[in-house]
Parts: sequence; structure tokens; C-alpha cells
Amino acid sequence: MKPVRGSAGPCSSAAVPSMWWCCTTVSMSELGPGQEEEEERECKASMPSAPGGGGREEEEEEGEGRVLTLPLQAYRAMERMEEFVHKVWEGRWRVIPHDVLPDWLKDNDYLLHGHRPPMPSFRACFRSIFRIHTETGNIWIHLLGFVLFLCLGILTMLRPNMYFMDPLQEKVVLGMFFLSTLLCLGFSWLFHTVYCHSEKVSQTFSKLDYSGIAILIMGSFVSWLYYSFYCSPQSRLIYLSIICVLGISAIIVAQWDRFGTPKHRQTRAGVFLGLGLSGVVPTMHFTISEGFVKATTVGQIGWFFLMAVMYITGAGLFAARIPERFCPGKFDIWFQSHQIFHVLVVAAAFVHFYGVSNLQEFRYSLQGSCTDDSLL
Repeated sequence: MKPVRGSAGPCSSAAVPSMWWCCTTVSMSELGPGQEEEEERECKASMPSAPGGGGREEEEEEGEGRVLTLPLQAYRAMERMEEFVHKVWEGRWRVIPHDVLPDWLKDNDYLLHGHRPPMPSFRACFRSIFRIHTETGNIWIHLLGFVLFLCLGILTMLRPNMYFMDPLQEKVVLGMFFLSTLLCLGFSWLFHTVYCHSEKVSQTFSKLDYSGIAILIMGSFVSWLYYSFYCSPQSRLIYLSIICVLGISAIIVAQWDRFGTPKHRQTRAGVFLGLGLSGVVPTMHFTISEGFVKATTVGQIGWFFLMAVMYITGAGLFAARIPERFCPGKFDIWFQSHQIFHVLVVAAAFVHFYGVSNLQEFRYSLQGSCTDDSLL
């Protein structure tokens, strides 16, 4: 057990009297499997020989079976935690199985191996991005999606104003979509990166993660409603107001401490499914008023329907924990339900942007006209 350099830790030569407990094996839940033997070998090698060949070893043998006093137990726990934090800081942790995780880290009972241990160091959490564990896929899918949408948003905002009928208003609308997407993906990869830090940090970032989903749904509705009801400002305002009220309500519900617990997994999926399905009403309104042919061609309803299917499928797989439910332990690292959900979220956001871009180009081709009955 290596002491912190420059300090008289429990395993340093300055602390020989307290050496006797140093080689106590640290539990798997603290350091992960495979660390115990290494710690014991390192610690024994660093212990100097006590004069007379007896010392603490004899006292320890004599004291076997004695009930430890509470202060001594607390002292041992503190020292073990100190060593654990030091090892995490050095990046020497190893993945652990699900059954030794603390309760606040147990989310999916069908992922049996490859979990990160609790790591009370943000530096260690961020360094774990480059390690293989159950959250590696979740982190990288939304991290790469964040980078891609950041680049796409910058390119869109830098487009010449000549390609917009109302540059300021339209760029604000498109900017809201990109901002909502970046917030959702950004909160998500941050949560999956640091949620093993501590229970408090996990709870805080989970609330941001769920709020980001609601923000993405609202931002997606804003851009679609703006162009689809371009010539019906009153209907557009009503639907925008409704989706904003529903979205804010979902964010408020997400601040409930128990909302992020495994017990309420189906509740979470239901809240966001309900928020997304609220778009059925304006979609039906649009289809009836413009006609099915126009709605599915120039109205781009097909792309938005595909987007909805992706979101619903991802949320359903996430809630049901498919496919790992049918093969526990086989999808611990890759192709678990949460990763599939993340892939579908990114794909659905790209599909949505494609559909909105087509609507924007169509409105530009009309030069803002709403009088031609042969057109949308």
C-alpha cells in the first residue's frame, strides 16, 4: 500500500507503530476485484522488521477475537477511505460486479459485471471516460453527438441571411433547437460520467439529465410548429404555449428526488412519452387542414413520424430493459438498452433537423407567400 508522497501516512516509516493494520484487506466494494492481493503484497514489502521479531504481530494474534472499540473502527474506516481515494486519484481502480455496488449506484439489475466503483474524485470520473465499463458507450454516444450538433449548429447559424425570409426570427427558432439538443446531450454525457462520484452528485446530475430530455422535446416542437403553422400564427401560438407548459411541468417533476430511482423507471419513461405524444394533436390538425398528400410531401410529416417512432422505441426499450433482460450479463458493456436509447435519441435529432431544413427551404421558395392554394 503506497502512502501519499511527502506525508507520514499509516504505511510510512514514520508511522511504524500503526503498521499492524495496514495490510488489512480492503473490501471489493471499495477497490474492486483483484486489488486485495496486490495491496497486501505491497504493504508487507514496505513494512520494516520490528526489533525482537514480535511487536504488533504478536499483539494482533493475542487480540484476535476481541471486540474492536468504536473509535478504533472509525479510525480504520477513515484510513481505508484515505487509501481508496488515493488509489482512485491515481486511476488504479478496477471494475466491480453489480452485487457489491452501493444501493445508490444500482440501477439495472441485468448488468452483472463491469461497473465502476464509487469514485469521490471528479478527476477520476472524467479519466474513466477512457476506460471500458458499463457506462463507456453511454458517455461516448452522447459526447460525440454533442460535438457533431455543435459543429452543425455553428454552420447553420453562419449561413448567409439571403437563404432566410426572416433571418433573425428563423435563426432564433433554429438556434433554440440546437441549444435544446446540446443541453440534452451535454447533460446526459456529464451525468453518465460523474454519477459514480457520490450519491449527492448522482442525484444532482440525474435531475439535469432528465430536464435536458424535456428541453430537447420543447426545442424540437418550437422549430416544427414555426414552419408547419407558418401561415396560422394563432394556432402556432396556442400549440407553442401548450408544449411549453407541459415541458416545464415535466422539468418540475424531474426535480423530485425519487424520480431518478430504479423504482420509477417506468414513471420516467411515461412522463417523457406523454410529453412527446402531445404532438399528436397539432400533427392531426396539420394533416386535416392541409390534406394527407401535402402533409406527407412538402409538410415532411413522414420524417417527423420517423423521429417519433425512434423516440418511442428508445424509451420503450429503456423502460423494459431490453435486450439485457433476456440475457443477464451478456450486454454489460455494449448493446444494452440505455445505449440503444442514446443512439436513437441522436439519430432522431438528426432526422428532425433534416425535416425542419426541408420545411425551411420550402418556405423560402414560397418567398413567404400563403395565398397559393396549390401550395402548403
